[in-house]
Amino acid sequence: MITIKSKEEIELMYLSAQLVSKTLGEIAKIVKPGVTTQQLNDLGDEFIRDHGAYPAFLGMYDFPKSLCISPNEQVVHGIPNDEPLKEGDIVSIDCGVYMNDFYGDHAYTFAVGEVDAETEKLLRVTKESLYEGIRACRAGNRVGDIGYAIQTHCEKEGYGVVRELVGHGLGREMHEDPQIPNYGRRGTGKALKEGMAMAIEPMINMGTKNVKFHKSDGWTVTTRDKKYSAHFEHDVAIVNGEPRLLSTFQYIYDALGIKTDEEKEFLFKK
Repeated sequence: MITIKSKEEIELMYLSAQLVSKTLGEIAKIVKPGVTTQQLNDLGDEFIRDHGAYPAFLGMYDFPKSLCISPNEQVVHGIPNDEPLKEGDIVSIDCGVYMNDFYGDHAYTFAVGEVDAETEKLLRVTKESLYEGIRACRAGNRVGDIGYAIQTHCEKEGYGVVRELVGHGLGREMHEDPQIPNYGRRGTGKALKEGMAMAIEPMINMGTKNVKFHKSDGWTVTTRDKKYSAHFEHDVAIVNGEPRLLSTFQYIYDALGIKTDEEKEFLFKK
């Protein structure tokens, strides 16, 4: 069942999503060669708790860490460990918090040091596809419109769009209806309505769309061909019929010295 949020509930969700964004901004300051994913996890955990919230992923479905951190061919659900990142790696950091009775859930894929042009393009196109999906997230459209926008943007570049993992509704539960695939047909699926809130999260592979679920740890998902995968995620609410960002990459960009107005058309006004 899809839960429609009130104006007041969306404002509380904004605060939860913004704490996730601030956490990723803090982590962005230390993503570099030689840093371990466990160190990134520990920083995120401490920052979340210091701001009066709980790291939502810790213990959820028995996940053992506070952040999902997935380098290179890992698509999602990577478990932080003591292996250092290397120059030329990429790393997806997916963070969730529980605060004010609502969840925030938000991800960004970082370049570790300098990456090659092919990898840089994967990151750029995947992030572009996120905003294409968000543009389709408006009252009167359908879930299939979101997936279609993401899929067409990425497949025209020859990338694989993961089928087994999807975005989702968001609110008092981390995973609410509807599921939001990153592929689909226009005009199909659940109708999008005023007050819906959701996590839109393209997971895009440099090569095949096919993935492998690793039984050894019960969590890690990798690409079948071991090529890189990128993952970007925003929390979005439909306000006055239009998509409005509850999360932001601005704290990341401030940490990395990136100037962009990519979020301008989606800004949330309380």
